Amino acid sequence: MDKSKNFIVVGGSSGIGLELTRGLLEEGHEVTAFSRSPGPLTGMSGVRHFPFDVTQDDFPTEALPQQLGGLAYCPGSIRLRPFGRLTEQDFLDDYRINLLGAVAVIQGSLRPLKKAEHSSAIVLFSTVAVGTGMPFHASIASAKGAVEGLTRSLAAEFAPRIRVNAIAPSLTDTPLAEALLADDARRKMAADRHPLKRIGTPGELSKLALFLLSDASSWITGQVISVDGGMGGVRTFK
Repeated sequence: MDKSKNFIVVGGSSGIGLELTRGLLEEGHEVTAFSRSPGPLTGMSGVRHFPFDVTQDDFPTEALPQQLGGLAYCPGSIRLRPFGRLTEQDFLDDYRINLLGAVAVIQGSLRPLKKAEHSSAIVLFSTVAVGTGMPFHASIASAKGAVEGLTRSLAAEFAPRIRVNAIAPSLTDTPLAEALLADDARRKMAADRHPLKRIGTPGELSKLALFLLSDASSWITGQVISVDGGMGGVRTFK
């Protein structure tokens, strides 16, 4: 286990962010979590929660510890709509949640990240739909494509003190995906589109995020790592 550190998890009260928070706590770290409501974090030892809505609020830098071992920015959106029905506001909303929110958090956290004893790490989230063209994904794929560009640019700019990587999942069983997995038929259709014939779990994604925040990944930066059940790179023929 790494020496105990302080971490930020934005979106830490649900889905992948919640599982990541739990994983960090199990490893003996302290977590400062930001989300609209604390949810399951209420009363959880080792966690400080601060209300934060990325679409409305300024990032509360005064809540940050003096040193940070790393941060994970987990908020996202799933806006699946035919291109002709997408409005400019749709694109702007996805861009604000997925890219500009990450920018604000990273800029607000730079000082404590740079004060880390040895090095620190940033984990962002993309989507399989950036590298694999999918219908109805124009808005979210555009926003997440910007996140991938940010990942590589900041990895170069912040080296060697701060590592920056991103995870590109396919459909994962989180509250964000509830509408796409609303019944057994939709769940089976979603699973069958993947070569591994199932959808991802928050725990699977959080374990990779935990690794990328840890000293075990100290020689990895500027990477976008697919965790997608084979969706992005595998074709099965029967």
